Amino acid sequence: MRTKPRTLLAAVALATATLTGAFATTAQAGTLEVNIAFKGASQRAVWTQVIDEFKKTHPGTEVKVSFVDEEAYKVQLPNWLTTAPPDIVNWHDGERMAYYAQRGLFEDLSPEWQKNNWDSMYASTKEASSYKGKQYAAPTVYYSWGMFYRKDLFQKVGIAGEPKTWNEFLDDCKKLKAAGIAPIAVGGRDAWTLAGWFDYLDLRLNGNKFHQQLMAGEVPYTDPRVKKVYTTWKQLIDAGYFIDNSLSYDLDAAQPFLFQGKAAMMLMGTFITGGFSPTVKQQMGYFQFPIIDPNVPTAEDGPVESLHIPAKAKNKADARAFLAFTQTPDVGAQLAKGLGSLSANSKSPEPDDPISKIGFQILANTKGGIAQFYDRDMTKEMADEGMKGMQQFIADPTKIDSILAQLEETRKRIYKK
Repeated sequence: MRTKPRTLLAAVALATATLTGAFATTAQAGTLEVNIAFKGASQRAVWTQVIDEFKKTHPGTEVKVSFVDEEAYKVQLPNWLTTAPPDIVNWHDGERMAYYAQRGLFEDLSPEWQKNNWDSMYASTKEASSYKGKQYAAPTVYYSWGMFYRKDLFQKVGIAGEPKTWNEFLDDCKKLKAAGIAPIAVGGRDAWTLAGWFDYLDLRLNGNKFHQQLMAGEVPYTDPRVKKVYTTWKQLIDAGYFIDNSLSYDLDAAQPFLFQGKAAMMLMGTFITGGFSPTVKQQMGYFQFPIIDPNVPTAEDGPVESLHIPAKAKNKADARAFLAFTQTPDVGAQLAKGLGSLSANSKSPEPDDPISKIGFQILANTKGGIAQFYDRDMTKEMADEGMKGMQQFIADPTKIDSILAQLEETRKRIYKK
């Protein structure tokens, strides 16, 4: 560590400054302030472990950590960043990161990406960590989205393997429905569960580049490519492949359809596996959302948690050392286990859980980019209106044109484009 030499150099350099200024600078050097958002004791515990290990390997650095409940953290973060920020904060990639990068409140970490080989270790999350070609985030963990399915129900109706293509998927849905099994469970009362369907259909039909342009308000909702997402979705609805009355169920109420064998599949994030009973877990498989157009680079939803250095941080040298420490394969795996997620580091050891292992492989090998999920990739107001439109669409799929026209009016109002 360079803490003491840096303190000495700072004191010499400021010898001509006022005594107060010199004392203030000396006091700041060697103290690293870290603010961490957490939810639950296990998340706090793993961050405490990692910070303790950092202190052992950097004995010249004093670490002052503040743990803040996740909901309170969201409210307080903007004030910290604009007034008296800590040296490290944790946050989210994608639009939520870009919001602060655009306003000059996050430090440019591009040199760290080049110096520490992050380009290789975090290739799949680089795009989500970037704003206007520069990186402002150090990824930590993410989780996979994909299709959960009942292996016993697939076997029962003669489905030999997991569908890789859209045609195979449609054929499997047809077999399940013919056997009196609802092919797909969805809890549409929670609008974000519908947003997962929108994301994947758009990513598979149009690719992540178009998807991000749409999320940024740069594409009209009346664009034929957006309508194609809804017409493809409508085919599934018209064929009766979703559970009946899906808008009356939230996620908790929809999951029992899967658990009780009344529905065969559900598109969802791997975070739900904690609620699987041992019996259900034995029967549950997990596969990548099927490929619709093989010419479209395959992208995935993988919401990324990340670390950042505020632009106004006082101790950026030790902050960079902390990021370098946390962005190793082993620490990535440690954080992932404690946070109930997957390591964003492609060089981390694979997780033990079979479903997590599949999710890790899907995300680590993704070549078409990682999206952050619908309401993390766009402004909250537009996301809320978009998800409301999805619920209206599920209620009456014939109203695609009027729903998209309304969303286009909203987009022009919000983005003034």
